Amino acid sequence: MKITFDFEKPLAEIEGQIEKVKQVEEKNKLDMSATIAELEAKLHEAQKEIYQNLTGWQKVQISRHPERPYTLQYLELMCDDFIELHGDRTVGDDKAIIGGWGTMNGQTAMFIGHQKGRNTKERQYRNFGMANPEGYRKALRLMKMAEKFNKPIITLIDTPGAYPGLEAEERGQGEAIARNLLEMAVLKVPIICVIIGEGASGGALGIGIGDKVMMLDNSWYSVISPENCSTILFKTWEQKERAAEMLKLTSTEMLKNKLIDGVIKEPLGGAHQDPVAMAATLKKQLLKDLKALSERNIDELVTERIDKFCNMGVVEE
Repeated sequence: MKITFDFEKPLAEIEGQIEKVKQVEEKNKLDMSATIAELEAKLHEAQKEIYQNLTGWQKVQISRHPERPYTLQYLELMCDDFIELHGDRTVGDDKAIIGGWGTMNGQTAMFIGHQKGRNTKERQYRNFGMANPEGYRKALRLMKMAEKFNKPIITLIDTPGAYPGLEAEERGQGEAIARNLLEMAVLKVPIICVIIGEGASGGALGIGIGDKVMMLDNSWYSVISPENCSTILFKTWEQKERAAEMLKLTSTEMLKNKLIDGVIKEPLGGAHQDPVAMAATLKKQLLKDLKALSERNIDELVTERIDKFCNMGVVEE
């Protein structure tokens, strides 16, 4: 069954009309092509009207669509080959973060990203994309390996946050994320980070320090989710739409506030509408940025990376 959000109901109604007309056409052997074309044109106009004027909360909903492409699907569609590497060499292998060597058009890079699940079993296996400390330590181990072999790093971010459980804190969740921030800032290889879905709090930032940080059009990036923000400020989840607007978490607002370096357009209606086209667009952008970054002096690149993040949030009177 197709998943439809409340704001998409007008589209579902038009799609239902098109389906009924097609059934009448087939049953009665009539030529209804003119009516179908008129309804399809109406549908396209309605799609443009809705998807080009989404609110912050509506973009959050699209970013969480269960059919939205996740890291492994992008790697399958973008890479000529991908070899996954496992473990942090200390505790274990966190399934919420995957990483390994991949090649795109002959360009080798270390890919690291959050991975959610499609069904209940997969979601439990991947811990809903919420990494434990060993996930961030595995990511850092792979980044250090990329630096050793002088290969660029690409991270794909999609998490509701780092795992907040007691055992994660006991194993040093905060220290693991802080260590990644410190180390990523000075890694002597190009780093590209892309928020492909949810980018929540330190869970996203733990693999989010890069020379180029970009967002897909219908992704979000914030210190806290709208629901949790609403709970803290208004003592209820019911104000999540208002909280989403206050947080300025959309790609448009993030670019406006100079917290990211670019926005990658999605197919009309979201990346889940055409994952193949979305992967092709993302691959093109990544190859373009890798080429540009590889031509830069690495010491200058590291200095600019540090300066970029140090200047965020600074108020000048």
